[in-house]
Amino acid sequence: MAKALAHPARVQIVRLLMRHGEGSCICGDICEVIPLAQSTVSQHLKMLKQAGLIRGDVDGPRICYSIDSDRLERLRELLAAL
Repeated sequence: MAKALAHPARVQIVRLLMRHGEGSCICGDICEVIPLAQSTVSQHLKMLKQAGLIRGDVDGPRICYSIDSDRLERLRELLAAL
């Protein structure tokens, strides 16, 4: 999880998803806010998803991304224990 958050763009994506709430953000919306190519944003989303920090739910032709609150809380607990 820490490796997934080691890049500033991924931290920005996580913050964006936390602000937007459950399932309300799709890749196109993220690309409008973060000044990166869609393919780059997709790679960052893939890494965050593999780490379990976000979920991607298919909604027709789109994928809606949201924070996995349980995993994020687990990360907070691990960091607090250091």
